[in-house]
Amino acid sequence: MNEITGKWAEFTASPYFWDFITLGCGFVSVLGGLWLVVLVLGLPGRIAIARNHPDAEAIYAMGWVGFAAIVPWIQALIWAFKPTDKVDIRYFPQAERVSEQQSMEHLTAYAYGKKRRPPERDAAIDAAIDREAGLARATEAAPTQHEPNSAPRTPDADPTKQGRE
Repeated sequence: MNEITGKWAEFTASPYFWDFITLGCGFVSVLGGLWLVVLVLGLPGRIAIARNHPDAEAIYAMGWVGFAAIVPWIQALIWAFKPTDKVDIRYFPQAERVSEQQSMEHLTAYAYGKKRRPPERDAAIDAAIDREAGLARATEAAPTQHEPNSAPRTPDADPTKQGRE
């Protein structure tokens, strides 16, 4: 123990003692400053994630890009608190997801002028829809037949083709 106290007394009497103390204080200050910068730059993204904002990823990225200038960081912070009009389809019931997917396929086919065949039926999706609706599917329903008196549709009668010539 005497040896340790002797070395410490020798170190404190050294002309470099205050230099080491200054170096240690500077090191702690730099680490604290970097930690504060990381905390502040990630703040808009963490707020958006906590509020389940649909654009949370973009807000998080914009908060980090804000280190180059203050204005993008302020915009990201405001954006994180702003209520959104965007409908987040991640939380739709399964029936709404299927309906949205079919609508998008129809619009895509219309926009590109392509006739697409209807999507294959997925038993897992059908079961999920039935569970959400509270139904129990006993047997698979047979596909409906066209009525014998109905005429087949012609391309001229297709409402999606009207006004596209």
